[in-house]
Amino acid sequence: MAVYTHLGAEQLAELIAQYDVGTLLSAKGIAEGVSNSNWLIETTGNNGAGARFILTMYERRIELGDLPYFLGLLDHLSNRGCPVPRTIHDRTGASFHMHDGKALALIEFLPGVSPTRPEPDQALSVGATLARMHLASDGFALSRANTMGFADNLALLEKCGEAGLASIHKDLPAMLAPARSAARLDLSSLPQAQIHADLFPDNVLMLGSQVTGLIDFYFACTGAMALDLATTHAAWGFDPASNSYREDCGSAIIRGYESVRPLTDAERALLPEIAKGATLRFVASRAEDWLDTPDDALVTRKDPMQFVSRWRFYDEFGAQVFA
Repeated sequence: MAVYTHLGAEQLAELIAQYDVGTLLSAKGIAEGVSNSNWLIETTGNNGAGARFILTMYERRIELGDLPYFLGLLDHLSNRGCPVPRTIHDRTGASFHMHDGKALALIEFLPGVSPTRPEPDQALSVGATLARMHLASDGFALSRANTMGFADNLALLEKCGEAGLASIHKDLPAMLAPARSAARLDLSSLPQAQIHADLFPDNVLMLGSQVTGLIDFYFACTGAMALDLATTHAAWGFDPASNSYREDCGSAIIRGYESVRPLTDAERALLPEIAKGATLRFVASRAEDWLDTPDDALVTRKDPMQFVSRWRFYDEFGAQVFA
């Protein structure tokens, strides 16, 4: 259950009363997510027709100073017609406020479900929506550095150490060498935008093949659009059960993206290496989480070797995939 802080009915009612959204009717903790406490909020709404929102309390992995960027980006993209949840500002105009030392924000609820095994038409729509989001982010006044860049991935793997990595899987220490190579890859000359940087299927809401919501922007940053595309390709282009590459979904991501924003020659040439670097991010973060999670914790560890396999695929076939 991703509710780390208990808020009683009276506290929740007082918090919701700070917003012009009607009276609180119900609040239900949301199990999904691992970093923050989340509640599904139902209120009477302004016109009495009822309304739904997501209330988030930021517990970990979020720097308070980053919230204006995250929440402001949602508002910027929503105002430009992107399917992202807008931030609900309180009666003072603030996008978030503090409660017992923790930040809280109320976010628009969007309909839809996250696909568990994406189909090609869904991947096509996601690619196109990602490109529209990149273009719509133009003019956003704030910026944020990527804290999960290629050099950061290397630092995480080195922190785990060869012995620690080997304790997870005997082949894992071998990923230190490609991580060192990826850390030298410079993407600063490629076209830049505000990027989601974590667009896995569970961060996309859909009704059929229509994208109704891009959510969880808490890794968003200013960076190369090609990195966002490569990360999305690595997340959507492989079967979740067998981990084998699905050419139908992988090519659909690229086609959908380029139907809105064609790639430059420089982006296309670097995509195989960028995709390898993108997979290393999840190798590194999963390895760190694996080693930091106690054996008796009620948490299912995510296997970093899943993304080692995807790195190997891009290393062998990336030039063909992105040709």
